[in-house]
Amino acid sequence: MTEQVSTSRCDSPLLQAFVDNRLILVKIAARITGCRSRAEDVVQDAFFRLQSAPPITSSIKAQLSYLFQIVRNLAIDHYRKQALEQKYAGPEEEGLNVVIQGASPETSHINFSTLEHIADALTELPVRTRYAFEMYRLHGVPQKDIAKELGVSPTLVNFMIRDALVHCRKVSSSRADAVTANRR
Repeated sequence: MTEQVSTSRCDSPLLQAFVDNRLILVKIAARITGCRSRAEDVVQDAFFRLQSAPPITSSIKAQLSYLFQIVRNLAIDHYRKQALEQKYAGPEEEGLNVVIQGASPETSHINFSTLEHIADALTELPVRTRYAFEMYRLHGVPQKDIAKELGVSPTLVNFMIRDALVHCRKVSSSRADAVTANRR
């Protein structure tokens, strides 16, 4: 049998203020996280933290400020964690192409050959596109700095990098298809 939780009255004035202002707290978190679903998670996390917090006996205004600050801080932490995860996340296929120390000579040759094909694919690109791709992907230069240097918009730089990546993936996959066909 499931236990019913009543939200009509809470033990603590702080928790009651939280329940009464839940929708506002979700809106605050959603502005920071950019997603209502993630905002709901942040607000729920804040509620669980507040349940174990010591009771606060201050004015309602101070309690609301405290609640807003807690939700704001948790939302920022959540956003930063998400940004970090996205920075290091990638397609599963990229993980399969990681060079392993002590790999067989055949694997080393295939990896070196793939790098040569990608280098050749980059030479097929327009100079600006290749430059933007190399500066961003290899040297870690921010797109806005590349845009200033090239005298174009950051959006165009983003498209150039995307086009270069698509071109490299296309060349890499066609090369992989050719190697598979030769093995048959």
